[in-house]
Amino acid sequence: MTDLETPVAKPPRAGALRRAAPALLGYAGVRALGLVVLAAWSAANGKSAHTLLTARWDALWYTRVADLGYGYEVRLPNGDLHSNLAFFPLLPWLERLGSALTPLSSADAGLLVSTSASLAAAWGIFAVAEHVYGRRAGVCAVLVWAVLPVGVVQSMAYSESLFTALAAWSLYAVLTGRWVTAGLLAALAGLTRPVGVAVVAAVWVTAAMSFVRDRSAPGPDGAPRWRRAVGMLLAPLGAAGYVLWVGRRTGKGPLGYLDVQAGWRNGFDGGYAFARFVADKFTSFPSALAGVGLIVGVALVVWLYVTCVRQGQPLPLLVYSGIVTALALCASSYFGSKPRLLLPAFPLLLPLALALSRLRTPRSAAVLGGVAAASAVYGAFWLNGSGPP
Repeated sequence: MTDLETPVAKPPRAGALRRAAPALLGYAGVRALGLVVLAAWSAANGKSAHTLLTARWDALWYTRVADLGYGYEVRLPNGDLHSNLAFFPLLPWLERLGSALTPLSSADAGLLVSTSASLAAAWGIFAVAEHVYGRRAGVCAVLVWAVLPVGVVQSMAYSESLFTALAAWSLYAVLTGRWVTAGLLAALAGLTRPVGVAVVAAVWVTAAMSFVRDRSAPGPDGAPRWRRAVGMLLAPLGAAGYVLWVGRRTGKGPLGYLDVQAGWRNGFDGGYAFARFVADKFTSFPSALAGVGLIVGVALVVWLYVTCVRQGQPLPLLVYSGIVTALALCASSYFGSKPRLLLPAFPLLLPLALALSRLRTPRSAAVLGGVAAASAVYGAFWLNGSGPP
């Protein structure tokens, strides 16, 4: 275990891919299993796995932004106004670029971006976990992230994989004292999802703490003060730039983006709406089982975060995962999307990865293999049913 004041030796850059290869190969295997099961399940139900991955739910909204630009709106019968301004622009920009440079449609370009980004995210998670706990824990961290029940989202034309890749590498840059890189990646993360503020906060809090600890020119990680300052200046540009642009576009100023989200009934209420949703499950016996499951799930997430704190995870990881978790659990948005919203909070998985890394290889492989199979089946069932919103 390390923190910012005791950085571990960095592996040679030429050997970085070789060191990450077992994690990346394992990740690719898990995702391939999930896609094979999805294809078989979808075919049995007369559905297209390709359509499920590229042309439903949020994937459609991203494609519309790529093809038509911003300004598309849908007025629902209940009066709610769904505007595509709610969707941050980096993924649609990459979809448009991909369709312009290749024969792919915007939807297929989005799938290509997501697939590539998921591998980049896996590598970034490995780099962070290896830096903190060692190579074996890094491999386990990637595989635990891959076998999450909602891991199939990593293979969809959604922005979770792209965001997680940018967040993981930004956090790794912070951990290794590459402040300008951290700021640039945080800015890109802020152009990808609203929760990009968590990456910005991780950069800012860690840099501010380093200034407090070190009042001379070089920081404890060897980074000059000006590099830390530049990283802090760059980090919020993506999120702030898009939010301000939306405010100007809507004519409602800096808070215009909040009005756009309100049209989707998204907001931050401290978890009140979610608590009521869970409480309503206990009005009848069958749904009470789901209520118990939700409480257990939330308790598990909280326990994992407390364990991260107790194990002394580095400050940027705690800040990042804490904010991602708070935004996911305390938002008033569609409650079925909360597991998906927690997907980028990979530091929460490090205690599990560390525990697995201490098992003998056959035993940890058996555990991960069994969970991977269950995750593949659940992912196929989920996408052919309610799926992500």
